[in-house]
Amino acid sequence: MKIEGNGPLSPQELRAIQEKSLEILVYFKEFCQKHGLLFYFCGGCCIGAIRHKGFIPWDDDIDVFMPRKDYERLAQLWPKEADPQYAYCRSDKGHYLRSLLSAISDENTTFIKERQQDLDISHGIRLEILPLDGCPESRFARKRQILWALIYSMFNNNEAPTSKGKGAYLLGRFLLALAPTQGMRYRVWRLAEKRMSRWPITPETKHITELCARYQYMVNDYPAEAFASAKWVEFEGLSMPVPIGYDTYLRMAFGDYMQLPPEEERIPKHEAVLVDTEHSYRQYKGTYYCRK
Repeated sequence: MKIEGNGPLSPQELRAIQEKSLEILVYFKEFCQKHGLLFYFCGGCCIGAIRHKGFIPWDDDIDVFMPRKDYERLAQLWPKEADPQYAYCRSDKGHYLRSLLSAISDENTTFIKERQQDLDISHGIRLEILPLDGCPESRFARKRQILWALIYSMFNNNEAPTSKGKGAYLLGRFLLALAPTQGMRYRVWRLAEKRMSRWPITPETKHITELCARYQYMVNDYPAEAFASAKWVEFEGLSMPVPIGYDTYLRMAFGDYMQLPPEEERIPKHEAVLVDTEHSYRQYKGTYYCRK
């Protein structure tokens, strides 16, 4: 199914995207189980699993958490052992994705986001992966960790912060100007990534956080026991993992997650200028992305 424009989706269009996302999820789950990697749903998928036993009816993507140790092991294992149909995507020295996250992209499909149209990257329907990190016990060290996470976000995305006021935005613009090339910015955000993830998750860890996220989530100190293991629940007729302490996590991140949003907000939307569930994004190079 080919869908042009990023307006509201019809039920048929939404379901076509969901079904492709499920195919990626099933393969990802099998890969993680084979290699002993821990993951669990987060965000809208976690809410959907608990509240709807499947996708939130107007949602079209899949996001998962992985503890940093498993997240980095996945980065090593996937390119060597996974089916090439499913590409591992993550910004590094040679790849700029304009994204803080890792993703698994179905190379036989198309999902071209507006903010990535100028990039020659994998533009398939994808599953996105967010790492979880330990929090330092010192309040001062925790503030430094958040600061490093903000620097990571800014230099990785090449964007000054827009949600912290004009002063923060101007400061961000100034700092970015000090590192004008992509290579210089890569070195800055790699340093920031190393500094912000210095606290591994161990049996002694008291709190866990998500740093590759918006500021409102970076500052959350979740109890470590909420992510100690996975709880398997129904999702679209399948068995899928959520954090063992999903209720604590969801209430801290989203408040009363069992309460439905206003009816006018229950509209299926997507972030892509083009979706094609049956054909690879490669055939659209030069027309929908990397246009001359």
